[in-house]
Amino acid sequence: MALRRAVHALGLRYRVATRPLPKVRRTADLVFPGPRVAVFLDGCFWHGCPEHHRLPTANSDYWSAKVTRNQARDAEVDALLAEAGWHVIRVWEHEDPQDAARRIAAVVRARRAARPQRGAT
Repeated sequence: MALRRAVHALGLRYRVATRPLPKVRRTADLVFPGPRVAVFLDGCFWHGCPEHHRLPTANSDYWSAKVTRNQARDAEVDALLAEAGWHVIRVWEHEDPQDAARRIAAVVRARRAARPQRGAT
């Protein structure tokens, strides 16, 4: 919610928990359809943050395989979206929401500015 509030405070409007590509069964946390920007807020444990991820001692083989599968799925989704012309932004849960919001806003605004205007010849 802190990230959503920070992005909204910068004047950006977005869709929440939406599939950027209807045929791909993956939901982005924030979606900007016009400029084609998809934002994923990744948890440090579930997505294997290089800074904070620690495997539990119980069932470590299971959790290691689970996180590895999550990372592979994330990479697959990133590639599918990139092929379709989307820009993917991944934000770690430990990141400062204001910093992440500014990073998101910069990409969204740059892609909007680069997009051809409707009716332009």
